[in-house]
Amino acid sequence: MLVGVPKEIKDHEYRVGLTPAGTLLLTASGHQVRVERGAGERIGFSDDQYRAAGAEVAAGPDEIYDCPLVVKVKEPQKAEFPLLKKRQGLFCFLHLAPDPALTQALAEAETVAIAYETVTDRHGALPLLTPMSEVAGRLAIQMGAAALQLANGGSGVLLGGVPGVSPARVAVIGGGHVGAHAARMALGLGADVTIADIDLERLRQLDDLFGPRLKTRFSEPSALAELVRESDLVVGSVLIPGKRAPKLLSRETIKTMRPGSALVDVAIDQGGCAETSRPTTHSAPTYIEEGIVHYCVTNMPAAVARTATQALTNATLPFVRLLADKGLKQALAEHAGLRNGLNVCQGKVTEPHVAADLGHAAVPAEEALSSLP
Repeated sequence: MLVGVPKEIKDHEYRVGLTPAGTLLLTASGHQVRVERGAGERIGFSDDQYRAAGAEVAAGPDEIYDCPLVVKVKEPQKAEFPLLKKRQGLFCFLHLAPDPALTQALAEAETVAIAYETVTDRHGALPLLTPMSEVAGRLAIQMGAAALQLANGGSGVLLGGVPGVSPARVAVIGGGHVGAHAARMALGLGADVTIADIDLERLRQLDDLFGPRLKTRFSEPSALAELVRESDLVVGSVLIPGKRAPKLLSRETIKTMRPGSALVDVAIDQGGCAETSRPTTHSAPTYIEEGIVHYCVTNMPAAVARTATQALTNATLPFVRLLADKGLKQALAEHAGLRNGLNVCQGKVTEPHVAADLGHAAVPAEEALSSLP
């Protein structure tokens, strides 16, 4: 199969869908790989390295989107919508629930769109979302620490404090991979950290993992409001796979925080978990609303794009090989976890949460796939 890898055009997005090492594995298996010129240049993957791995280097995106399978990182941007093709496989992060325009574009193009964030493994976990959740969780604390600096509009609090001065109070809302890694980083810096979740068993696991350094709270509304009010930094890390993030933090709750406190909403890819959250970019990452510094960048891991690309492609490459080896229809038919990643196919929305959030009729993936050759 011919696999296309475009250069990402989202703001400050330097990750790439395949590394030269991954390219070599595909070409050694008899597949063709076409990489857009400069796709990995900013993170140290030169065009010559891709050529040495057996790839063809294309001059622009038109040649990439002629490929039957396109592997990228972030969702297609508006400029890429006209390039989408009928029955073309698109394998990347999509986050469709808060994005009706992209969903419509994929449906109109009749693209076979497979989202990294809803692919599952045999245990029901999310193996392609996990590495980026780990990166984003760790980054959230770095970005939150910067947001608290006075020059950035913050209250001038140092996360770890110093001898004789109390450390910052950090609240992590959601105890999944993002939350656990955010807690790990914040604890490592010496902050006073509390993590909130609705899953008591998960809170027990986190308590066992981190011990008494980490405080845990059951995430019911009054406890959450109290926790947020008392915190210098709040990290929003809630996730319902495929679905819009619930708005757990109302504007009124945000207003109770001390002016200059910070919110890092990692859930912004799925719409954000605070009523005051709106998407930002690496070019303009923060804004102040209700006196609180908000960091809501929708592609956070791009800040550390080399590390993030290596972590992501370690996870995605086996699925890329499966799609290339067997073809779209057979691979999706045989692998239930990969089929869970199918969000839009042949003009039909197949992911139930996306369909429900955007008002589409959900069509079973098996039915949508039946019309593929």
